[in-house]
Amino acid sequence: MSNISNSAQTMETTLSPYPELDSELVKLAANRDKWVATPIVERIAILAEIKECLMPVAQAWAETAARKKGIADGSPLTGEEWTSGPYSLLGYCNQMMLTLSKVAGKHHLDGIPVRELPNGQVVAGVMPNSIWDRLLLSGVKVDVWMQPDVTKATLAQHTAGTYDPQSLLHKKGKLALVLGAGNIASIAPLDVFQKLFSENQVVILKMNPVNDYLIEFLTPALKPLIERGLLAIVRGAADVGQYLCNHPAVEEIHITGAGASHDAIVWGVGEEGRANKAAGTPKNKRTITSELGAVCPTIVVPGPWSEADIAFQAEQVATQKLHNSGFNCIACQVLIVPGNWPQKAAFLGKLEQTITGSEGRALYYPGAKDRLAGFAANSPAAKHLHRNGGEDVLIAPLSPASNKYAESVEVFAPALNVVELAGANAEAYLKAAIDYANKQLYGTLGANIVIHPKTIAEIGRARFEEMLIDLRYGTIAINAWSGLGFLTPQATWGAFPGHTLADVQSGIGVVHNTLLFDKPQRTVVEAPFKPFPRNLLSLSFTLLPRPPWFITNRKGNILGRLLVNFQYRPSLLKIPRIFINALLG
Repeated sequence: MSNISNSAQTMETTLSPYPELDSELVKLAANRDKWVATPIVERIAILAEIKECLMPVAQAWAETAARKKGIADGSPLTGEEWTSGPYSLLGYCNQMMLTLSKVAGKHHLDGIPVRELPNGQVVAGVMPNSIWDRLLLSGVKVDVWMQPDVTKATLAQHTAGTYDPQSLLHKKGKLALVLGAGNIASIAPLDVFQKLFSENQVVILKMNPVNDYLIEFLTPALKPLIERGLLAIVRGAADVGQYLCNHPAVEEIHITGAGASHDAIVWGVGEEGRANKAAGTPKNKRTITSELGAVCPTIVVPGPWSEADIAFQAEQVATQKLHNSGFNCIACQVLIVPGNWPQKAAFLGKLEQTITGSEGRALYYPGAKDRLAGFAANSPAAKHLHRNGGEDVLIAPLSPASNKYAESVEVFAPALNVVELAGANAEAYLKAAIDYANKQLYGTLGANIVIHPKTIAEIGRARFEEMLIDLRYGTIAINAWSGLGFLTPQATWGAFPGHTLADVQSGIGVVHNTLLFDKPQRTVVEAPFKPFPRNLLSLSFTLLPRPPWFITNRKGNILGRLLVNFQYRPSLLKIPRIFINALLG
């Protein structure tokens, strides 16, 4: 047994405050190298087993999560828990199984279109790449942009390094701690998958107390990993997390949460933490990756919008803010609008109307009332938009010269700032908005751009992509929400590269990434601007009245269940029922 395993076993037999945790760590440590040596065919079988184990608990999982968040039984909003829970895990399993079946010789890259941006940067088109993508998400494109030093000729060399035969010959296993997020149900298990299947590490997962009720469903769903001694799921408060972060058996840590939690792990707390950070001497010297949220922007670009466009995009922005009641690390917090746009008042009015007409939500996440109070104190002109049966949504004008709080503090609650920027034309305005987001807003996790196709044509597609190069975010969504990037397992998810432990902002590293790119820079998602189908053959979620993830979709609950069933076993026979309910949404 290794020194690390011996350390864990020694602690188990001494006066440890958590003997059960020590026992779990001993078991995991004993299987680290065994996991590295596990053949690809067995890994594929494990993922297939997970799909079978997940389906029997999927409905109870989604309905329990919705109830815990204060969503009424049968509400369309329950669809959020279907799609951001079981659906996301099934999608990952499908895509990783596909990758692993072809990863030898990097053949999983066969058929992936690769192009270059105007600056020579390499882009891989990761979606659409199947008939299901084209049927259900017609017109949606997802690209992964590589870091500038990757070329077309070297892309394969910078992909799936974990599975290179020579790498595996000399690789030793590791034991990772994953500190789960408390808001979205699939974050913690997807982070576990990242460590296991992308980084070859066995995992102890500590659930967040906010949603540790999910253990009841994750334990049977992930039984194939738990039974093989590759995963242990534990619960506990901050004391348990602190113990695990400093346990000698734990070699790496991944955290999804707040920057303050990250810094407490790395540097320590209070005066000790401040002194360590100032001196550049981390208290915890383990490799630590993270996803930590941001003050995320949505940039509305002026253009020739119709009344239907205004209504649809108001629903889109309302969803960006209020999905999961605003408790998302990529929730829109700063809405950037053109000050001289003739349709500005109509759009903002429709947005407020959409918010007030949406189903009310509870403030289920701890500390929300205090964060909203802080938002209101720093935004005295804030409006209270009342939702029937739920807490108010705060919306406030933001002056870039006077409210640094709004630009630097992730409110993580149903509150929105609106900032107006000038520009002589659409291109000049978009450049100003990109500069503002880069220089003034904290974090680099996700940004959204709403722009009419005629406006893109006016700017020029090549020039538009040149401008996107300058927008430093890990996921950029064009006429979509960056949350769609989270739901796409082939996409990468994480901050823009370059953050450090001393200035971590939105975090370090990426997750998901089922194509196993080793040096990605960002993901760009683009959806059609128009909400309505051109003809019956083009029916899809993105071209129907409301995509199923919209908070205004009246069939979200039904669609969520149908989509999970489809992801479990895709079939053309399941498509008509999905489309019928989508049309009624």
